[in-house]
Amino acid sequence: MKGFKSIGFTLVIIGIIGGLVFGPSSVWAQKTVRLSIATGGTGGSYYPMGGAMANIISKYIPYAEATAEVTSASIDNCLLVGKGKADLAFMNADTAWDAVQAKGKFKEKIPLRTLAVWSPSTMQIVTIEGKGIQKISDLKGRRIATGAPGSNTEVMALRVIETYGINPLKDVSRERLSISESAGALKDRKIDAFFWVGGLPSAAVTDLAATPGIKIKLLSHGDAVPKIREKFGPFYVAGVIPAKTYAGQEADVQACAVWNVVVCNANMKETLAYDLIKTLFEHKPELLASHSDVKYFSLESQGRGGSPIPFHPGVIRYLKEKGIKVQ
Repeated sequence: MKGFKSIGFTLVIIGIIGGLVFGPSSVWAQKTVRLSIATGGTGGSYYPMGGAMANIISKYIPYAEATAEVTSASIDNCLLVGKGKADLAFMNADTAWDAVQAKGKFKEKIPLRTLAVWSPSTMQIVTIEGKGIQKISDLKGRRIATGAPGSNTEVMALRVIETYGINPLKDVSRERLSISESAGALKDRKIDAFFWVGGLPSAAVTDLAATPGIKIKLLSHGDAVPKIREKFGPFYVAGVIPAKTYAGQEADVQACAVWNVVVCNANMKETLAYDLIKTLFEHKPELLASHSDVKYFSLESQGRGGSPIPFHPGVIRYLKEKGIKVQ
């Protein structure tokens, strides 16, 4: 036993010396805060960006460890944060607004706060050549996928469909599939088209477009944006899917877009929120490796009113230090 005591004493001395030489984070740091990041399906853009975020948090915040979780995206993510089952979550700004106002799919107000204004998500309405579908009105009588249950894709898809005078309960056969399931179903000719709200490019659409014997077609719907804004709110903006975003896409496609935000619960500690946003900005180059949409994550975008819900006080403190006034 004396030998073990001697070894233990020696290790303590080494630890003290190590702490003096290398700093406390290298020897004494323990992961006392564990964070869950709610993202989306594996075929979308939220998941890879959330994974990169988790790696950066775990690597550079000495006391924190984070993991990215696969979810059905925006609506479910709001509920997860509200119930304390997720600490951070990606979602579309319109869903966040509905959640804090107890509108739409939400029966109770959820105390969300913005950690970051992230990037725009674009509605992508995908079909393939040979289906005879050239415009939105051609979807009548077709079998379509409108997104996974609990996703903002489903919310936006139904709003777009209604704007074109299509009754989603009577005029189409509707499947509620994730992005990966939708791409697979279209590839297998089990559906005629699908809706997806995500970054550009989105992995599942990229894979579908690269499939031999398939040429995808993206349906333009930018003309619906004014009506959608008038009926559902100012969060929707005109977007574009640039030519060559996907294989075989020869021209720009006008579309509806909405900004993504990363949110947390209002009860998150101010110091934690401050450390999170500071660390993400300081290590943005590592985030960029996960998805091209990270280029939109900037200090300037935080001050442009891209989020309809208030920023967390810890984030406001950081942005003020950087000279950014948030709305």
